[in-house]
Amino acid sequence: MGANWIANGQLPVQIDPTCKKSMKVALIKYNAGNVQSVCYALERLGVEAELTDDPEKIRAADRVIFPGQGEASSAMAYLKERNLDQVIREVKQPFLGVCLGLQLLCAHSEENNTPCLGIFPQLVKRFVPSAGGQEKVPHVGWNSIENLVENPLLKDLPDTKYLYYVHSFYATLGEGTLATTHYIQDFTAILHRANYWAIQAHPEKSSTLGEKLLENFLALPST
Repeated sequence: MGANWIANGQLPVQIDPTCKKSMKVALIKYNAGNVQSVCYALERLGVEAELTDDPEKIRAADRVIFPGQGEASSAMAYLKERNLDQVIREVKQPFLGVCLGLQLLCAHSEENNTPCLGIFPQLVKRFVPSAGGQEKVPHVGWNSIENLVENPLLKDLPDTKYLYYVHSFYATLGEGTLATTHYIQDFTAILHRANYWAIQAHPEKSSTLGEKLLENFLALPST
């Protein structure tokens, strides 16, 4: 899907500061933690986002971000109670899932055997340390992204490609995987399908690379 987006000539452009100030960015509120740090990261880029679970505000936004840390089944329950699961499936504007947001966009999570939104076909599994291995779960800290596929979200990234991770579950590799990271095994670091992108790591905590990913997302053309 990413290749088609580029083939159509739709590449990120430098955002005019005036456009940034007028851009409506909705952060989906859904009983998840670590949302405020995403707000602060966007403020550093000159964008003021609104945290909301109002379907009309989400539909009216220029960009939608689905961030957070938490537990899959309770997060999905919150979304369904407010019909936000359907809203997320129907949005047309550029949409970015972050951390738990990426996992909930997948088909199914092993965390409490949770059916998820099904935007991406990937399954979400729990890290299992190798026999005799010293890896700890959760995966916490800096790690590199590799096997990058050409895509507007990954345009002009810095040479040092490390992101900051905090997670016990990971998305398997498959259609739409734009980049991978290795911890115990390779897993999906970044996903793309149509107007949906997702990042497993925390771009808001990932220094220059994270800031560039957020900037590229804000610069994506509207559909």
